[in-house]
Amino acid sequence: MSRRVLVKTTGVITAAVAAGLVAPGTALAGPRAGATTGPVAAPGKKAPTSANGWSLEKEANHVSTVWTRPVSGTGLEADVRIGDVEALLLHVVRRYHYEVEQLHPGDLAGWQPIGGLAEDRPESNLASGTAVRIRPGAGASGSLFPLQVLTVRDILADCEGVVRWGGDDDRVDESLFYIDLGPDDVRVREVAGRFRVREVTPGLGAGATVDVLAPSRRERANRLHRQQRAH
Repeated sequence: MSRRVLVKTTGVITAAVAAGLVAPGTALAGPRAGATTGPVAAPGKKAPTSANGWSLEKEANHVSTVWTRPVSGTGLEADVRIGDVEALLLHVVRRYHYEVEQLHPGDLAGWQPIGGLAEDRPESNLASGTAVRIRPGAGASGSLFPLQVLTVRDILADCEGVVRWGGDDDRVDESLFYIDLGPDDVRVREVAGRFRVREVTPGLGAGATVDVLAPSRRERANRLHRQQRAH
C-alpha cells in the first residue's frame, strides 16, 4: 500500500468513527497523541458551531467529518457531513433533480469555510457540512415556479421537519437546504434510517413516481410549512 493510499484510508476511518459509522468493537488503530477532528475549543469553552448547533469543520476530506460524496443518479457530488446528514441532504438533492429541475455541473454546492459566511445565519450551516445550496445564486424569492414550490414542500414533508428550506427564512435564500435539528436529536437518525431503507427498496427511493398534488400529501406538506414558518 502506498503512503498516499495509507494516509487517505486513515482519514476516512477517522471521519467514519466521528460520524458513528464504524460499529462498536471494530478494531481500529488509535489516533496519534494530540490528533483532533474539527475545530478545537479552549479549555472550558464549547467548540464553535453553526447556527443549527453542529460543530464547524475547517476543511473537507482531511481528518474531518465532511467528505465529498457522490449524489447517485445525478453525476454530481457535494461536500457534506458523512452519515445521517449525508443520507438526508442527498435524498433532498436527488428528489430535487428528478422532480423539480434537472441539475447540472455547478448547480450544487456543499461545505465551505465559515470565514465567508454570516456566522449567526442559516448559511453558516454550510460550514458544518449540514447544508447544501442547490442552484447557488438563485436564492431570491420567486426563483421557482408554483408547481416547483409544491414539490419542494413535498420533499420537506418527506424529511419530517428535519430539513428546512431557506425559502421559509426571514432572509429568504431559496437555494439553501439545511438540517434544522441539533446533533443530539434522535429524529435526525430516525429519518435518515428510513431513507436508507427506502433507497434500497424498489419503487420507494428518490426518483419513484410521486403525486405531490394528492390531498393527503398536500395536507402533510402544508402542515409542516405552517410549523416551520412559526419559528
